[in-house]
Amino acid sequence: MTGVAIIGAGMHRFGRTEGVPGRAQAVHAARAALADAGLRFSDMGFGFGGSHSAGDADTLVSELGLTGLPFINVHNGCATGGSALIAAQAAIASGAHDLGIVIGFDKHPRGAFDTDPADHGIGSWYGETGLMVTTQFFGMKIQRYLHEHDMDPDLLALVAEKAFRNGAANPMAWRRKELGAAEIAASTMISDPLTQYMYCSPGEGAVALVLCRADRAREHTDRPVFLRGAAFRSRRYGSFEVFSPWLATDRADSPTVEAARAVFEQAGIAPSEVDLAQVQDTESGAELMHMAETGLCADGEQDELIRSGATAVDGRLPVNTDGGCLANGEPIGASGLRQVHENVLQLRGEAGPRQVPGGPRVGFTHVYGAPGISACTVLTR
Repeated sequence: MTGVAIIGAGMHRFGRTEGVPGRAQAVHAARAALADAGLRFSDMGFGFGGSHSAGDADTLVSELGLTGLPFINVHNGCATGGSALIAAQAAIASGAHDLGIVIGFDKHPRGAFDTDPADHGIGSWYGETGLMVTTQFFGMKIQRYLHEHDMDPDLLALVAEKAFRNGAANPMAWRRKELGAAEIAASTMISDPLTQYMYCSPGEGAVALVLCRADRAREHTDRPVFLRGAAFRSRRYGSFEVFSPWLATDRADSPTVEAARAVFEQAGIAPSEVDLAQVQDTESGAELMHMAETGLCADGEQDELIRSGATAVDGRLPVNTDGGCLANGEPIGASGLRQVHENVLQLRGEAGPRQVPGGPRVGFTHVYGAPGISACTVLTR
């Protein structure tokens, strides 16, 4: 098995880009990643990519180049980007290919995601009760978590305040206006204790990454970022996940716990060695819970970390340095790759005004989605 490196990264800004199809955004990101790597599409040995609402990734070859490469569509909900990256890692680590590209993109219509319960093997009653609207699930889950660990709901506004502050420093983010905790807490209540500005929104955007064998990375760039580990897990009996129609009496670890544990073991790196982390923040409560589920802290320690500023860009454990889903929105196919793109910039020292100081060396990413799936990566320079 050989190591894998990321040698090129490209992105189309997230948010709403009227008149620009999702496919065009994907092509923009792919060309930017190829230019960053100093390569052409004809140099690629394979492609993996996916989108939820904007078309089939494999058809992008019409614009990028009809070179005959194997390009495989990946569709796995919010973990689409992470799944495509894991597939690409395997293709290179196995020795099957030396170079390849991963593309994630989407262009969602305005409003909440419209998901049919039948697509997840659930009866229509689940939708009729309102639980297919994920705001309900997230509200219930964070209420329970705050109660179990004796934490104050005001932490949720502080998480969102940090997200918008980081987003304001990110030219690729959708929401680039800082909001104070008081304004966030006073915004429209959606699902107690989560208010309007504590939730992300479906949006648009695209990200592409060029990968190669680690031992050949410096042939292409003097600033490679190494993919030390990538892991994916689905839910077990007893874990409480989005689109779960019931809750078991026995409790089990979430797929996030298992994916994070697996990726740190694979990378040979401990959570305590992480210099910055991008974790799924579909809403403020998700960031708070996932910090503990990924092993970055213990349950309940988030209170001190958040209030002390430890999770800020200049803190000892920066979290969601690009503004996360709260500031960027969530184009499903691109969201997981956005996290990796941000860590690539940070590890290169190219993140501009949101750059983590001190020369970070280890980055972690975590994406979570329906119906209870999680993908994590560890990156180093």
